[in-house]
Amino acid sequence: MALKEPELRPADFRKIPESDYERALHDYYICRLSRELSNIIRKDVLSGRAKFGVSDDGKELYQIAMARAIQNGDWRADYYRGHTLLLALDLATPEQLLAQLYSDPAHDAFSGGRQMGGHYASRTIDENGEWIDTTERFNLSSATSPTAGQMARGLGLAFASKVFRQQQGELPTAGLSTNGNEIAWTEIGDASTSEGVFWETMNAAGVTGVPMLCTVVDDGYGISVPVELQTTKGSISKALAGLTYEEDSNGIEIYAVKGWDYPALVELYPRVAKRVRELHRTALVHVSELTQPNGHSTSGSHERYKPAERLEWEKTWDCLLQFRHYLLGAGIADAAELDELDRRAKKEIAAARRRAWEQLTVPRQARRDALLALLPAEGQRSPELTALAKEITGDNLPVSELIDAVRRLRFQSGADFPDQLRDWLRDAQQDLTATVGGNLLSNTPRSPLRLGGIAAAYGDTTKALPGYEILQHYFNAKFAERPELFAFGEDVGEIGDVNQGFAGLQDRFGKHRIFDTGIREWTIVGQAMGMAMRGLRPIAEIQYLDYIFYALPMLTDDVATLRWRTNGMQACPLIIRTRGHRLEGVWHSGSYLSPLIGSLRGMHLCVPRNMVQAAGMYNTLLEGDDPAIVIEVLNGYRLREKEPTNLLEFRVPLGVPERLRSGTDVTLVTYGACVRVCLEAAELLEKSEISVEIIDVQTLLPFDLEHRIVNHLKHTNRLLIVDEDAPGATSAYIERQIIETQGGFQYLDAPVRTLTAAVHRPAYADDGNYESKPQVMDVVEAVVELVGF
Repeated sequence: MALKEPELRPADFRKIPESDYERALHDYYICRLSRELSNIIRKDVLSGRAKFGVSDDGKELYQIAMARAIQNGDWRADYYRGHTLLLALDLATPEQLLAQLYSDPAHDAFSGGRQMGGHYASRTIDENGEWIDTTERFNLSSATSPTAGQMARGLGLAFASKVFRQQQGELPTAGLSTNGNEIAWTEIGDASTSEGVFWETMNAAGVTGVPMLCTVVDDGYGISVPVELQTTKGSISKALAGLTYEEDSNGIEIYAVKGWDYPALVELYPRVAKRVRELHRTALVHVSELTQPNGHSTSGSHERYKPAERLEWEKTWDCLLQFRHYLLGAGIADAAELDELDRRAKKEIAAARRRAWEQLTVPRQARRDALLALLPAEGQRSPELTALAKEITGDNLPVSELIDAVRRLRFQSGADFPDQLRDWLRDAQQDLTATVGGNLLSNTPRSPLRLGGIAAAYGDTTKALPGYEILQHYFNAKFAERPELFAFGEDVGEIGDVNQGFAGLQDRFGKHRIFDTGIREWTIVGQAMGMAMRGLRPIAEIQYLDYIFYALPMLTDDVATLRWRTNGMQACPLIIRTRGHRLEGVWHSGSYLSPLIGSLRGMHLCVPRNMVQAAGMYNTLLEGDDPAIVIEVLNGYRLREKEPTNLLEFRVPLGVPERLRSGTDVTLVTYGACVRVCLEAAELLEKSEISVEIIDVQTLLPFDLEHRIVNHLKHTNRLLIVDEDAPGATSAYIERQIIETQGGFQYLDAPVRTLTAAVHRPAYADDGNYESKPQVMDVVEAVVELVGF
């Protein structure tokens, strides 16, 4: 970037009101506190106390200004920085910030030791899964590391405000919103604006008209890559100019400000926030001419790639140095006053560092001492126990090192391993598993896994209807029952989705509840996530399963990890509705589920065989508080099914397979569209006196929680798995669950057989489908081969 001459002009000493002098000095102190914290973060990583650090050095001043404009009820969707803002708003102490740096699960208030420093979150649900009052505080939606990933979530948080304002009097808003006045504050590093999701988000924000205030933090580099190689015109505010709001149209407002200009910053942010809050119009604030005195992160030094001229410029235009010049030049303080504030800040951080380290290490030492106390006295120990005692005498050993040392001793000792150490090891491993792995899914009373099933009921004269009509009836009744329920996506509103499941619902419930979006899968999911985090219940539609991969980063990095990475403090019970398995051609026959199984732990993955089962799964999920994907059978909407008389009440239990047909020769496990294929094959096989048991797994995540399938396998001793994913994909996952996890190997009289789709994508038309996907005769022949083994 072009470097400006480091000289202060008279205009740089614009006066702030004298009544604001005390606030300015407080702002300076917070900035100095933040800078000292940044310096400690770098020091502690480089000295080995912590693993990795990102900090706010050079980025303090705009956050101070932002703090003046934030109100209770607002939300933040930040990237991995921002401790200055937390200090300014008194949302965190330096000890808490350092506890996260040190991965102290007992004192990390943001993630329970699960996230590296700089990834902040605040509690939005209580231990029972109930929403706490988010209107009385500033809310930190849990930060993630993937660049620009926070943008789509920020859009959703802002969109929720629009919904609450539009539906005043229709929605329960107590503790959730105050007339939709809440702003979603997003921040993003300038280089990350090159990501597609940033542009998708800003476009969607301009179209939808939501109260989002996005700050672009521009220090001229993306790690080592300068802005000229990142952004057209070298300026994101110039590159975005086409989105600028115009009368009688839509768009966003764009502002530019220097990151070292204190009076401009403290004037701009409150003014812009007021407009965003009142008008529900997104604004982007481009904060440029920032620096990074300690480099991008602790992973390297910026001296490696910045020219000497740039480094010298950064020293002069460091925002804190310029802030000091301003305070002196404007007569707000003298040098002695500011020096005293510098000393106080350094002293406070040093004391906080000492306390945070003691909070971590004293319990570690106590744990080590308790383990040593289990050993015989010195002189009575075996060589192995003596070696163990020597190995664990360090003052700051994490529990994992203690566990590993005891496991090694167990391996060496064999049958002579002491019982007291065996008990210690069991308890320590259980505690560590809970500390690191708990809260992947809901453990609250509203967990969908605790709800159980309610069987579908049918009357004597129940008619068979096309599947899409059953869904119409279901959603019509459900939306009347649940005012917090919303549905949106491509073609969902006006035409009621491409398969008519929502046909007519927009006319009844309005465009504010059943609505269309652009073709933007990532931000469709982000929209749903933000809404779900604020107490609404969105059903977001991805038109075909093949297109869900456009949204996969949002799902795997953000939605699926939210409850886990906040240690149960936040939740987003959204539902992604899509359709797949088989129809026509490469991109409308999606059955590639293994990428979802592998990357969406923390969500439920439902694969109903028909639309009645889909409705039962929606009932379960809407009563629960976990996120989920429901994949309807694409070629099943016109197949006729009987509609239950308890359509709104019956529930399909998650993680519970259903046996659809009993049999004695082979256990056939399948799901989704393959169920109908397998049932037809079983009818043919029965004529040849081959008895096939068919089990529909119903959900892939979770999978058969009660291990029912292995109990069926005990009676047939032969297993065939049929699905439409690629070879070695979902079928391999199912096989592992049954054979390894459930111990099914011991009951086999023949090798496990899998029947899957072809290795290539599904081809077009009848011949393409026949060759690409399992057909009835493929199942028949596979069963005959397996029975004849």
